[in-house]
Amino acid sequence: MNPQAKLIFSMSLLLGTAITISSNHWIMAWTGLEINTLAILPLISKSHHPRAIEASTKYFLIQATASTLLLFSSMVNAWFTGQWDITQLTHPLSCMLLTAAISMKLGLVPFHFWFPEVLQGSSLMTSLLLATVMKFPPTILLFLTSPSLNPTLLSMMAIASAALGGWMGLNQTQVRKIMAFSSISHLGWMAIILIYSPKLTLITFYLYSLTTAAIFFTLDATNTLKLSTLMAAWSKIPTLTATLMLGLLSLAGLPPLTGFLPKWLIIQELTKQELTTAATIIALLSLLGLFFYLRLAYCATITLPPNATNHMKQWHINKSVNTFTSTLVMLSIMLLPMSPTILTIP
Repeated sequence: MNPQAKLIFSMSLLLGTAITISSNHWIMAWTGLEINTLAILPLISKSHHPRAIEASTKYFLIQATASTLLLFSSMVNAWFTGQWDITQLTHPLSCMLLTAAISMKLGLVPFHFWFPEVLQGSSLMTSLLLATVMKFPPTILLFLTSPSLNPTLLSMMAIASAALGGWMGLNQTQVRKIMAFSSISHLGWMAIILIYSPKLTLITFYLYSLTTAAIFFTLDATNTLKLSTLMAAWSKIPTLTATLMLGLLSLAGLPPLTGFLPKWLIIQELTKQELTTAATIIALLSLLGLFFYLRLAYCATITLPPNATNHMKQWHINKSVNTFTSTLVMLSIMLLPMSPTILTIP
């Protein structure tokens, strides 16, 4: 892709995100989401592969439907209450429509079907944008409207997302699809705590984005798209692949890694709210995710690819690792001691 075109699309992404997260009027928020959608489409389809074209078409149709629902939701609210302010969403029908629209944009169950397919059709870096940056504006809209949303509906969708994200990731061999189901599972954790502690939802999103970015940059550095390639990745950059294992375990939420912090805080908050059953169910469902993270970690560091003949592996330790990638990986596994500081993030 032409560098100037890529710069324009990247700047449009930043502009759309900035407009949505800083607006207090539904029309401006909708405009920002539309700019985002139009900016990411060329980045998805830039390889001109049939799968990429299919992914961009699916993405456009889903996002257009979600945006229509969101606009309709705000118009219904304005019709009944006379309010266009995002925080003044009070009409029950509007709240229901908004939950459906944002769930569709994020990929929450039962509106998750498009997400793994779109990620599979995109490059690793575009997949990273879809899994993190593109989910930030809808998450902020959920954060702003959280007092008006239905807690029972959100809890059911959250538990279904955690279950389906873990269950569907078990038999995948494509790394991007595994990361897509991992994203769906994490969205379940964010949605279940949204009503009771919106700030905690944002902290979970920040730490999830950090860890996911570290993993995608590592996969990009080793040019890994499926498990069979991941098995040979350790011979390319051994140190980076070893830290990839820790990053994956952090995403699974194992102590003493960074990813343990949000899950610990969410379970603690749910228990405080006397939702012990929900906390127990979602904690048990995270074990499904742990299985496929462990499988990825096992493939990355312990297994050898099958070979017809015995031969020595060629080590390529001279390949330089991007400083940015190394920093991201370190942050994704070593932030737990800084928990008190992280909790002060607004």
